[in-house]
Amino acid sequence: MQRGSEVAAGVAYAVTAYGLWGAFPIYWRWIGAVPAREVIAPRILFTALVMLGLLAVARRGGELRAGGFGRRRWLATAAAAATLAVNWFVFIYAVEVRRIVDTSLGYYINPLVAISLGMLVLGERLTRPQGLAVGIAAVGVAYLTWATGSLPWISAVLAVSFALYGLAHKLSPQPAFGGLASEMLLLSPLAIGWWLWLSARDEAVLRSAPAGLKAAVALSGVVTAVPLLYFHAAARRLPFVAVGMFQFISPTLTLLLAVALYGEPFTAAHAWSFGCVWLGLGLFSWDALRRAGRF
Repeated sequence: MQRGSEVAAGVAYAVTAYGLWGAFPIYWRWIGAVPAREVIAPRILFTALVMLGLLAVARRGGELRAGGFGRRRWLATAAAAATLAVNWFVFIYAVEVRRIVDTSLGYYINPLVAISLGMLVLGERLTRPQGLAVGIAAVGVAYLTWATGSLPWISAVLAVSFALYGLAHKLSPQPAFGGLASEMLLLSPLAIGWWLWLSARDEAVLRSAPAGLKAAVALSGVVTAVPLLYFHAAARRLPFVAVGMFQFISPTLTLLLAVALYGEPFTAAHAWSFGCVWLGLGLFSWDALRRAGRF
């Protein structure tokens, strides 16, 4: 009975985590008066503060020292921080310019990009269904590129940057909270310098923003950290493959928000492209479940 309640709790945590991630566009639209080029700085700084607070409350400060302070560890942290910063900025920018549909496509194809990187960098071998899944998704992206006359670069950057972030953690594993805190601490001086540069050029909206907007931006640290807490609570209670299946909640919710709430176009070209990606993901998911012994 206890195991059943743990699984039920894990499912609730996973749905909450991916549901919050899928609803992210609502928050970034809410503080849309602050452009992406500026809001990335306070997001980094406030996330750093929240993560340090969580580590202190949970008495897990030792996670910041996990892996030591060698050159390799800091290079890995720097690589992870850089890819995460790129991912965050492009996502917020996409919301700003009303390209939320592209973010959904990016996170749908992310798992397939990740397994491709595993093959190219880590020497992992793809199963036939995995290889076919990647090929089908690639056809979908290629068709959208042909139909629209341009590469869906937002989708590509989001998928590749997050896959590279995962690869950095695969090559140099770190505790989840301590790893993110280290990445934010590494980025914080750059974030402060960037915001001061914007301020010196009189391009910092937050300098003269009302208190309510400043408070809303300050919530970015909480908005970033809370889904992460739920995700790791789910990961402790569910098999890895089960957690992976829930990840499709996020881009699905984002797509629904983009089309139904914000009125972004979803053309026939999008339908064909997403259809190929969904078919590839279905094949990928079936193979993952089969190899995990579910079928």
